[in-house]
Amino acid sequence: MTVSSPLEASLSPPVGLTKRAEFLACNKGRRTATGAFTLQERRRGDEAPARFGFTLTKKTGGAVDRNRMRRRLKEAVRLVGAKHARPGSDYVLIGLRPALSRPFAALCDDVARAIDMSATGAKFSQQIAPAASAAAPRDRRPTDG
Repeated sequence: MTVSSPLEASLSPPVGLTKRAEFLACNKGRRTATGAFTLQERRRGDEAPARFGFTLTKKTGGAVDRNRMRRRLKEAVRLVGAKHARPGSDYVLIGLRPALSRPFAALCDDVARAIDMSATGAKFSQQIAPAASAAAPRDRRPTDG
């Protein structure tokens, strides 16, 4: 596939990881955790374009929810991830349940910041506010009387 314009280049999907060994190699690399996903990065040692992989376990939900999370994460990576990714790196995003309810603009910001933080080795410090439907934590202190 040839890309004829810079606009098409920015809209084309990034190259993906396909082999289990590539995912396992990323597991040994640097990690950056956010509320919606965990990013793993591994430097390959070449200057080829960055590659991305996505993992969602059955713990995160049924097939419909996992596919929705994967689509949201892939789109966020397509829009902002390739701009922030370092050439010669492999990235794996491990999706978490909040990726479904996180506003898409915030998810894109999280992807960009996580990739930048992974490059510098800094900690990702953003906390996600609990969902409005979540029950308030119970007070576990003993009552008088």
